[in-house]
Amino acid sequence: MTKSPYLDGQLLIAMPGMSDPRFDRSVIYLCAHSEQGAMGLIINKTTPMMSFGDLFAQLDITGDEATVEPPAELMAQPVLFGGPVEQGRGFVLHTADYFTADSSLPVAGNIALTATVDILRAMASGKGPERAVLALGYAGWAPGQLENEIQHNGWLTCQADEELLFVLDLDARYAAALKTLGIDPAMLSSDLGHA
Repeated sequence: MTKSPYLDGQLLIAMPGMSDPRFDRSVIYLCAHSEQGAMGLIINKTTPMMSFGDLFAQLDITGDEATVEPPAELMAQPVLFGGPVEQGRGFVLHTADYFTADSSLPVAGNIALTATVDILRAMASGKGPERAVLALGYAGWAPGQLENEIQHNGWLTCQADEELLFVLDLDARYAAALKTLGIDPAMLSSDLGHA
């Protein structure tokens, strides 16, 4: 069995010399990667001053049963800045214990992606996935663009795990992703010729 050349379900870690400030110190979970291009979500940056609760209020989302109060910890969870493309569009990256055939995309292992309001209603009523993050916007690449950026040392890649995706503090995810590759973040420099 040959290894796929595609990186679905893996993490991209921005190198210190990343020229695009929107991706500085970003960790991106790749949801789709093929010859048609790539799509992923930044998992370590928040949308300024927005929580699940704020978004639920804006969208007037209630649980399946209006009398059910959404869990407080869910309402306080931050909304991630998923990337610069379609920033008004929401994506829920979650464990595959919640899955609807017509709206969920299996990504890798126990991870799926859903971009419909139904998952938010399910989460509000306590019937959603065990673990989830909500992001507005996404990062996208045209055919061959991501491969070119990787070849030019814009990104490192590593395996993803649920702990890093859903549990670890957002501020710790960049260093944790690098450590999975055996890299000490303090040893990386964006200045050539300096230690």
